[in-house]
Amino acid sequence: MRMTKAKSFIGLDVGTHSIKAVEMTWTNGPVITGFGYAELPSPDAVPETVLELLRTHDFHSRRVVTSVSGKSVIVRYLTMFKMSPDDLRNAIRYEADKYIPFDVDEVVLDCQPFDVDGIGNVGSNEMRVLLVACKRAIIDEQLRVLATAGLHPELVDVDVFALGNAFELAVGVNPEAGGRVSALVDVGATKTSVNLMRAGVSLFTREIHTGGTAFTTAIANRLSLKHGEAEMLKRQPGEELERVRQAVAPAVDDLAAEVRLSFEYFENQFELGIDEVLLSGGGSRLTGLDQDLGRIFDRPTLAWDPTGDFPIAAGSVDVDQLNMHVPELAVAVGLASRVQKHR
Repeated sequence: MRMTKAKSFIGLDVGTHSIKAVEMTWTNGPVITGFGYAELPSPDAVPETVLELLRTHDFHSRRVVTSVSGKSVIVRYLTMFKMSPDDLRNAIRYEADKYIPFDVDEVVLDCQPFDVDGIGNVGSNEMRVLLVACKRAIIDEQLRVLATAGLHPELVDVDVFALGNAFELAVGVNPEAGGRVSALVDVGATKTSVNLMRAGVSLFTREIHTGGTAFTTAIANRLSLKHGEAEMLKRQPGEELERVRQAVAPAVDDLAAEVRLSFEYFENQFELGIDEVLLSGGGSRLTGLDQDLGRIFDRPTLAWDPTGDFPIAAGSVDVDQLNMHVPELAVAVGLASRVQKHR
C-alpha cells in the first residue's frame, strides 16, 4: 500500500484588530491540527504579535499561506479572446494597464481563465478571465513579516478568494443545487468582503469599507459610551439587547445598502438571482444581524461554520477557544485549505 505523506499549512489571517491562524493537515482528508488567535494592540505590532502567537500555540508546520486585501488589491473579471495559457500570461500585462489605477511595474499580476455553464454574453471565440493585481510593496511587507517570524510562505492569496476556498471545502459543491448562487458576506472589523459563488466558481467579488467597528461606534454615540464599553456591550448586550439593536440600526442599514448594490449589479449583469446569504466574520456575531439583513435582503440569511465537520486534533488545539472564534475563521481556513490544492 502506498502511503501519502501528510502536508500541513498554516492559514494566517492578519486583520485590522486581530490575527487568526489555522493549521490544516491533509492525509486522507483535512484535519485542523493547530489554531491561534491574538488581538492586535496596534497596526505596527503585527510582527511581534505573530511571533507571540506562534510561541504560545502548538503548530507543527512553518509553511504558511497569507493574504492581502484593501485598496491596493484590484480584482477584475474580463472577457478576452480565447488563447493559450502562455499567450494569456504575455497578454495580461498589456490588458491590465486598462483596468488598474497603478503603474503595471509597481504591481504583481496574476490571472486565471474560468467558465461556468449557463452564463451568457461570451462569444464562441472568447473566454472569461479573472485578473488580480496587488501593489508589490504590500506583498513585500507581508513577506518581511513572515520572515521575521521564521515562517516559510507558500503563496499570498486575496482575502475574498480565501473566503470562497473555505466555503468550497467546508460546505462543498452540491451537484443537485444546479445554478444556485450563494453570497458569502464576511463582516470584519473595518471591511466587509463579498464573494458571489456558483458551482464552486467566484463570479463577483467586492470589498466594502465598513464593518463591526462601525457597529461599535454607533453604539458608543447613541448610548454615550466609551469605545471599549460599547465594544463589550456589542458582544454581550444582555438585557440591553433592544437598545443595542436600535443603536446599530443605522450602521446595519448602511452596510446592507452597500451589499444590496453589489447584489443588484450582479443580478443585472448575469441575469441570475442570489439564493442565499451566508454570514461570517467577527462583525457577524452582532445579535440579530442575520435577521435584520435577511429582512432587508428578502432572502435566507444565516451564519455558516467555516470549520465544517473537519476533525480537530484536540491534543494540540484548544477546542473551546476555536469554537469561540469560529465566525472569524473563514479567511484563515480558506488559506490553510491550500494544502488540498498542493497535494
